[in-house]
Amino acid sequence: MFQNLKQDLENILENDPAAKSKLEVFLLYPSVHALIIYRVAHAFYKKKLFLAARIISQFGRFITGIEIHPGAKIGKKLFIDHGMGVVIGETAEIGDNVTIYHGVTLGGTGKDKGKRHPTIGDNVVIGAGAKVLGPIYIGSGTKIGANAVVLKDVPCNSTAVGIPAKIISPKPNTIIEISDYKGRKQKIYNEMVI
Repeated sequence: MFQNLKQDLENILENDPAAKSKLEVFLLYPSVHALIIYRVAHAFYKKKLFLAARIISQFGRFITGIEIHPGAKIGKKLFIDHGMGVVIGETAEIGDNVTIYHGVTLGGTGKDKGKRHPTIGDNVVIGAGAKVLGPIYIGSGTKIGANAVVLKDVPCNSTAVGIPAKIISPKPNTIIEISDYKGRKQKIYNEMVI
């Protein structure tokens, strides 16, 4: 657990220019507190002490604003930047080196049984307010745009934006067409290099 904490602190110092010291990150970053509480709750969950695990996770939600179900599987160096309003569901799986911004939901789409939350690969960035829903796979190296609603698998090293999310062309300096939430099409100039 202390090794994970050390990696979390170092990862935040590397990725957040506002972070000044490990002590500051440890004391003031809700991401760190939420992950510590999650790891305790997850240990109870693995021992099938579900009520205790949920009580611990709800305490973490109360003090951090980040809700991580104790059944979720989380890799190394997860950074939840700002964090308020993040929800990670029970069957969600998150790889290593993932960055999640505030308001993100890794949720389900209904009352299905079994695997009902997304699987996130390594080195993924999920923008503020994005909703990634259902038992889908987000490939490693992918970027999910702010407020995107992702309902289908996204291949590795892609960028997904919009409602519902569409894959942006990986070719820079091209014009691509996307639709807004009302289905209106628009053309955008893609300067992004993936």
